[in-house]
Amino acid sequence: MTITQLRYVITIDEEHSINKASERLYVSQPGLSSVVRDLEKEMGIHIFERVHNGVATTVAGRSFIAYARHAVESFELLEEKYLSSAKHRPEFSVSMQHYTLAVNAFIDTVREYDLDEYQFSIRETQTGEVIEDVKTSRSEVGVIALTDFNRKTLKKLFSDASIEFHELFSRNTYVYLNKDHPLAKRDELSLSDLQDYPCMVFDQGDNNSFYYREEALATYDYKKMISTNERATSIELILGLDGYAVGIDMLGESLNDSDIIAVKLKEDETLTLGYITGKYRELSDMAKTFIQKLEQSKNAK
Repeated sequence: MTITQLRYVITIDEEHSINKASERLYVSQPGLSSVVRDLEKEMGIHIFERVHNGVATTVAGRSFIAYARHAVESFELLEEKYLSSAKHRPEFSVSMQHYTLAVNAFIDTVREYDLDEYQFSIRETQTGEVIEDVKTSRSEVGVIALTDFNRKTLKKLFSDASIEFHELFSRNTYVYLNKDHPLAKRDELSLSDLQDYPCMVFDQGDNNSFYYREEALATYDYKKMISTNERATSIELILGLDGYAVGIDMLGESLNDSDIIAVKLKEDETLTLGYITGKYRELSDMAKTFIQKLEQSKNAK
């Protein structure tokens, strides 16, 4: 069975006539009839039956042609995308946990290439989806953090998914809060100091296990907790509710940086930020550039 054969029987179905289809396809009528016989023999069904004014599609033939149309349409999309003589739009995709430095690296990468046309994607999403996106090649690169608590579990997930983790840097734990927060003047804070204020964590959807939490100290029994799925929302809640967040560079410097400060946390857990890639996949030039930009963040404060 070939795409050409499928196109032929689709045309016959549309014309209800082998003769008219042969004229439309610029194929001899005997040749077209031979194609139909060969295809029917291969598929083990009768696609057409002769009627007084041409041919009619059988019940089995209608089902077959429905699938044939889908196959031909999919093939034509592939042709258009990959075999067209027109210039292809470059594509590049990144998935990440909620880290501004990854956004900044993406911005720097796009600026460096300065292309007339492109189709790029950046997904700020849940831990499980970052892993799944890289596993399924939806994204070339994923940006993710490991904690002392989840390091072993996540590395096992990476290995099972043929994913490699590349470490960028490790940092100690900080608290992010409103510069006007009642505790903002302290040089160091403990979680017990903060127990009367809401802690912001990022929602992990169905993967709500502690192992998927991107914040440090995930197993701590917070008295007040609010789950969000956006950095901007988390910042607004911190500002409006005297809330706080725990981590490294979680909120970033580009959003309301004048209103958010970082204070060292007494309860220390190391967060290791890195990126994941498919173990056996060749990265595009843009992905390599993006990784270079991430590498430059090692010296960021």
